[in-house]
Amino acid sequence: MRSWKVILEIAKTHLFSKLKSTITASIGVTFGIAAYITLVSFMTGLNTMLDDLILNQVSHIHLFNEIKPSEKQAIALYKDFEDAVPIIHSIKPKQNQIKIHNAFPILNDLEKNKKVQGATPQLQTQIFYLSGNIELGGNLVGVDIIKESKLSNIQDYIIEGSILDLKNTENGILLGAGIAEKMSISRGRKVIVSTAKGDKFPLKVVGIYQSGIADIDNIQSYTNLKTVQRILGEAENYITDINIKLFDISDAPALAGVLEKKYNVSAIDINQMNAQFETGSNIRNLITYAVSITLLIVAGFGIYNIQNMLIYEKMNDIAILKAIGFSGSDVQWIFLSQATFIGVAGGILGLILGLGLSRLIDTIPFETEALPTITTYPIIYNPTDYLIGLVFALLCTFIAAYFPSKKARAIDPVQIIRGN
Repeated sequence: MRSWKVILEIAKTHLFSKLKSTITASIGVTFGIAAYITLVSFMTGLNTMLDDLILNQVSHIHLFNEIKPSEKQAIALYKDFEDAVPIIHSIKPKQNQIKIHNAFPILNDLEKNKKVQGATPQLQTQIFYLSGNIELGGNLVGVDIIKESKLSNIQDYIIEGSILDLKNTENGILLGAGIAEKMSISRGRKVIVSTAKGDKFPLKVVGIYQSGIADIDNIQSYTNLKTVQRILGEAENYITDINIKLFDISDAPALAGVLEKKYNVSAIDINQMNAQFETGSNIRNLITYAVSITLLIVAGFGIYNIQNMLIYEKMNDIAILKAIGFSGSDVQWIFLSQATFIGVAGGILGLILGLGLSRLIDTIPFETEALPTITTYPIIYNPTDYLIGLVFALLCTFIAAYFPSKKARAIDPVQIIRGN
């Protein structure tokens, strides 16, 4: 019958008799776990910030009418060419309407879909921004700003003004930061926009919008849906795009195909829109966890070396323990108990130190014109990461101690005593 009380007492004696080795091993675990927590918290925060920068700008599913060549060319309808092989060059796209037919019934139907969190209408058109002699090409997006703000964090990117300023101003515009800078236009002033037909309309700048993506900020601005319809001279049901947010983003690819057939429109899901970005995000996450795990493994090798040396230093003690009746497994559990104590102590200290370093980084100012809403370095405090760190500390120290303790189990006490 194994006496755990005696085994733990002996393990405690060994730990405190070689306090320097015990502290060294614990510090190795502490810094390994602290480095893991700090790195994962920072890199996860950074990746989340970059993901949000892109993903918050796009919908999960985008419905629109795509301009594409006719599936059946005129020559294919001529019977004399049925058995011939016609060669056609420079196929022109089919003249079809840009607006989505029955947009509002589609929106109502989408709201009833259990997978859909919400759907917002948009009207996009190409325009010119005019200010004195300056003429810049750009894109004007008409939105229902209240619905848009509920399904996206558009308000987080408004550096001057608010969504209510746009809602309450009939001819208001949220001007892109890049356009505002180039044209030296500030909030409260007016900008004239011109359509492709040459019609000009004055709009009051009620706010400045900065997404953090220069290509967007240099061309794109937002205004009310009715304002764009009035600029284009179109009816209130004239909608060119529908953006859909889902409860579960993983449903987007399958649902996009269903909606495309159901409503006879083109549908593109978030994976298609951001394929390259998704690849980059996965690689960043892979690198983060690869480096973090490497830190823990390095700490584990340090523990292994310390346990190995401890066993060689305790050869006489092991021989005496076996000589007075302790079995090989009892001796092995003594050293495994020491490793468990080092893992728990070092792991908890490592979590505390990692949390402290993460909070320190979280207070460091981080200012960039591309991301005006970010004031400090991004940190994510994920309890799962802390749990993984503690479990890995225990596992790492246990495995690092297993092989040296196995060696201690096999030691022949007679040879050691005879050697002495």
